[in-house]
Amino acid sequence: MSPSTLTSLALAGNRTDAARVALTALSALLATLAGLAALTVLAIEKPPGDQWQRSEQYTSELLSQPGLRGGTAFALVLLTIPVLALAGQSARLGAPSRDRRLAALRLAGATPGQVSRIAMLETGFASLLGALAGLACYLGGRELLHRPNADGLLALPTDVLPPVSAMAAVVLGLPVLAAAATALLLRRVVTTPLGVVRRAGRTGSPRPWPALLIGLGVLAAAMIDQIQWALRGASLELLALAALLGIFGAVMGVIFGVGWISHLAGRTLHRFARRPAALLAARRLTDDPWASSRTFAALLAALVIAGGAAAFRAAFQFQAQREQEQNELAGYGGEASYNSFYLDTMNLVDLAVAVAVAIAAAGLFVTLVEGIVSRRRAYAALVATGVPRSTIGTSIVWQMLAPVVPAVLIALGVGYAIGRLLTGEFGRSGPQPGVPLGQLALQGAGATVAVLFVVGLGVLFLRANTAVAELRAT
Repeated sequence: MSPSTLTSLALAGNRTDAARVALTALSALLATLAGLAALTVLAIEKPPGDQWQRSEQYTSELLSQPGLRGGTAFALVLLTIPVLALAGQSARLGAPSRDRRLAALRLAGATPGQVSRIAMLETGFASLLGALAGLACYLGGRELLHRPNADGLLALPTDVLPPVSAMAAVVLGLPVLAAAATALLLRRVVTTPLGVVRRAGRTGSPRPWPALLIGLGVLAAAMIDQIQWALRGASLELLALAALLGIFGAVMGVIFGVGWISHLAGRTLHRFARRPAALLAARRLTDDPWASSRTFAALLAALVIAGGAAAFRAAFQFQAQREQEQNELAGYGGEASYNSFYLDTMNLVDLAVAVAVAIAAAGLFVTLVEGIVSRRRAYAALVATGVPRSTIGTSIVWQMLAPVVPAVLIALGVGYAIGRLLTGEFGRSGPQPGVPLGQLALQGAGATVAVLFVVGLGVLFLRANTAVAELRAT
C-alpha cells in the first residue's frame, strides 16, 4: 500500500471522525504551547554577575529571578498532563464507527499491519496539525505580545527564543508520541473482516496495584532532599525531572486506580441498591470498570495538580504569616514581602488549574456523549421493554458519581501530599502549616459539580438515541 493511499484512508471518515481529529489537534496545540512556553522560560539568558543576578528587563519575579525560572517551567510542563489525558479521551471518539471502517478495509484485502498503520497515521497526522498550529500561535503571539511598558520592561519573555532544535523536538515529538501511543493501544487488538476483537482482554476484577505507583510517586517527592544531598551540585533540572517523574507516576496510579474503585463501587451498589437505576449502574461498573479510568483521566490529573497547588499556597501563606510576625516583633510593621509575590503567583497557578479542569470537563462531555451514542441500541432495547428514560438517565448519573467521588478525594489527597513534601523546609521542624481544608473542599466540590453539569448535558442526548428506530441501526 503506497504512502498516498495510506494517507487518504487515514483521513477518510464521517463527521465524528472529523471531530476526533479536531479534538486531537486541539490537544496537541495546547500541549505544544505549554512545552514551547516552558522552553522559552528556560532560554532566558542570565546577565553577567553571580548566580543570583536578576534579569531586570521583566516585570514578573518569576522571570527575572534565576532561581524561580526552573519552577515556572516545571509548572508549565505539569499543565501538559491533563492536556495529554484529554488527547487520550479524544482518540476514543467515534471508536465503534472507526472500527467498522477498519474492518471494511480488512474485508477489502488490507493486512492487519496496514490497518494499524492507518490508525497510527490518523492520530499522528492530527497531532502534527495541532503541533504546527501551536507553533504558529506561539510565533504569532510572541510578536503580538512584545509590548514593553513605559519603563521598557516586558511582561513576558518575548525577547528570547528557544533553540531551534528544542522547538523541533517538541513540535515533531508530540506526533511521534501520539502515534506510538496508538500503536501501544492497538498491540492487543486484531481488526478482522468481521469486526474488531482483542487477543487477550482484561479478565477478572481489577486489583489495587496502582497504589504502588501512588506510593512510588509520593516516595519520589519525599526523597528530593536526599537526592539533592547525595548528588551534591546536582542541577535544578535534574531535581525537577525527578519530581516530575514522581508526579507523573502518582497521576498514573490515581487514574489506573479508578478501575478498582469502579469495580468496588459496582459491587457495593449491586449488594445494597434496590432501585433499578442503581442496579443498572452497578452492572455497568462491574462489567467495564476500566471505562472510568478512561473517562476521568484528564479530570483526575488536573485535581492532582490542584491538590499540590493547595499545599504550596498553604506553605506560602504560613511563611508570609511568620515573616509578618517577625517584622512586627522587630518593629518594622508593614506587609510581608513574601506575601506580595508568592501568593500572587499562586493565583496564576490556580487560574491554570481551573483552565485544566475546564479542558477535562470538555473531554468528559465528549466521552459521555460517545458512550451514549455507542450504546444507543442497548438503551433503545431497554426503552422498548418498558424501562423509562428517566431510569436510564439516573443510572448514568450513578455510573458517573459512584467512582468519581472517592477518586476526587484520592486525587486531591495525593496531590496535597506530594505538594507538602516538595515544599521542603516549610513545616519540617517547629510550627507547621495547617491543612487547607477549605480550598481542598472547594476544589473537590467544584470538580463534582462540573461532573454533574456535564452529565446533565449528556443526558439531553439520551432521548434522541433511545428511539425504537435505533434498534434497526447498524
